[in-house]
Order: sequence, then C-alpha cells, then structure tokens
Amino acid sequence: MKISQSGPVQQRGFRGRLAGILLVVIASFASGLNAQQGGGPALNPAHPDTYVVKSGDTLWDISARFLRDPWYWPEIWHVNPQVENPHLIYPGDVLTLVYVDGKPQLRLQRGAATGTEKLAPRVREESLDSAIQTLPYSAIGAFLSKSMVLEKEEFEKMPYVVSLRDDHLVGATGNDVYVRGKSIDPDGSYNLVHPGDRLIDPDDGDTVGYEGIFVAEGKVTRSGDPLTMQLNASAQEVVIGDRVASRATPPPMLFTPRAPGKQVEGRIIHVVDGVTQIGQYQVVIINRGTRHGIEPGNVLGIWQAGEQVNDTVKTGVFNRKVQLPDEHAGVLMVFKAYDRISYGLVMKASNAIHILDKVRNPD
Repeated sequence: MKISQSGPVQQRGFRGRLAGILLVVIASFASGLNAQQGGGPALNPAHPDTYVVKSGDTLWDISARFLRDPWYWPEIWHVNPQVENPHLIYPGDVLTLVYVDGKPQLRLQRGAATGTEKLAPRVREESLDSAIQTLPYSAIGAFLSKSMVLEKEEFEKMPYVVSLRDDHLVGATGNDVYVRGKSIDPDGSYNLVHPGDRLIDPDDGDTVGYEGIFVAEGKVTRSGDPLTMQLNASAQEVVIGDRVASRATPPPMLFTPRAPGKQVEGRIIHVVDGVTQIGQYQVVIINRGTRHGIEPGNVLGIWQAGEQVNDTVKTGVFNRKVQLPDEHAGVLMVFKAYDRISYGLVMKASNAIHILDKVRNPD
C-alpha cells in the first residue's frame, strides 16, 4: 500500500525550512552589526566622524562624544608614530573616526584646523600644560592645591607644630609657630594641615589615614629644632599638632580614562566636603589604592548598597530579613592614588550616592 504524506507533515517541513532561513538572516544581520562595531566598545549613536579639539575640552568629554562608555578610550585610540607625544591632544588637533578591519579607530592630525588648511601629521613643540586635561580642572583645581590625604604611616612622620609664639593658643596670618620634624627646606613652600576625620576601611576596621584640612601657608624664617615658621594666607586657626606638608604645584591631569587592569571592589569611605548625598563633580575617597591595582585614570562604577529590610508579609523565622540588590548609581574616575586609598571625582550620578556605597569595575 502506498502511503502519502499528510498536509500537516508537509507544513511542518516548510515551517522548519522557513525558520532556518530566518535564523540565517538574523545571524547575517548580527554578523554585519558586529563587523560595524568590530566586537569592540559601543560607539555613541550621535558620534561625529570628525572633531576639532577646542580649548576647554577634556579627554573625558571627547571620549564621551565618540563612545557610549568613555573608559573604553584606549581601545579606539590609534597612536600615530609620526606625531610627537601622540598620547597628548591639543586644541586645534583633528580627530577622525575610521574603521580598520571592521573596528573603529580614532586618528589624530596635529595642527590648527581651518577651512582651507591641508591637515597632515607633523611634529609640534608643545608644553604639557597646553595639552587638554583629562578632567575638568575647575572641579578639582582648588582641591589639588589645598587638600590632601594624610596616610597613617606618613602622618606619624610629618613635621608638626609644637608651640605658638607669645603663648598664643591659636595662630593666624602674621603669627609665628614653632615646628619640629625632618625634611624641611628653609627655602621651600609649605602648607599647614589639620588632621581631620579618620579614614577607616570598613573591610577590616583599620584606620588608613586622615583627611588633611588646609589651615594656612607657612614660610621658614629661622632654622633649628624647633624651627620658626611664619603663617600666611590662613583659612582656619592653626593649633598645636597641625602637620606641615610641602606645597607642590598640582601636576597636569594627563592620564587616560580606562577600567582597572584587574577586578576591583571597594567602598566610598569619605566625601571631601562633608555632604550626606554625593553628586556629580564631588571628590570622594575610596578604600582601594595602588596595592589593589588602582591608578590615576581608572574608572569605577558606583553601586548604591542594597539595604536589609524586614519582610512584613511573611514573618517566618528564616525569611524575616531580606537583602535588597545593589543599584547602579554613577561613575567615578580616580585622579590620585595612595597605597590603600584613592581620590576619585564623580563623573556621573544617576541616583543619590552615599558613604559606604560600593565601587567596582564598570560594566
């Protein structure tokens, strides 16, 4: 007896072939999309093809023009060996987005761009100070020149105010103080700092340092032990026990935004201006430093630490407490790193940020 295939069987075969065709089409589309993006960092949908660097730009802002996540900058930055200091970018330079083997790259052409000038790579003598900064200097300039972290070991070795002249209890501009300690150059410039809040690592309870609060500038007027220092430009009263630190010119902010080289997890342990809710362009201190692989330029995601709440619906012994998940709250960039702690600038705050919120490698 000859048995013929039924209609439903033939339909199933057709549907199977159709599904296979659709899978091929979808795979081809995905492959084309990957080729366009090169499997690398996602571009900003509104990215320009060419951009002329302007005075006042920052590397972070330029990165954000081209990339959805600015910390992937090293993956698209093409170092031009024909240009002196190819990692530095100056106003007037031209950045052009190109694709090489399906992957996006940014090419650099030196020089002031005009409507008629033919641009070509060339050596240019420039000072480091004229290169664009990585971060907005207006957000951290005053902080860099006045504030500091006093690491615990460093704090114990710093010169200190042992007494004030004429039996004063506090000192201000024009007063003399007596200082004990080593490594003071009579011709050097110094800041006097008051040890502020202790910085405690929540992981082990250790005191890792102190916030250094600027109180005055000091100039050595007589050497010895103790030496005499005259106070200038006082912002607060100077008292016995205040520390003396060298006043150095803040270095240029010329590092590259990037994720840490290894996995990092830590917490925000202090906010410099003492607010309870932390927002964009505020300086924070985290409990991770160079010993943990942190370097200036490293970008970390900020996560609002999930709270423990009571389950008021079910009151069984084992489900009384519920741990809420962490929620993404922003992004920070490290601009100064010590052994166990680092300073970071909050670049983006999508939710309220608080002390003890978590920081880790950006997604």
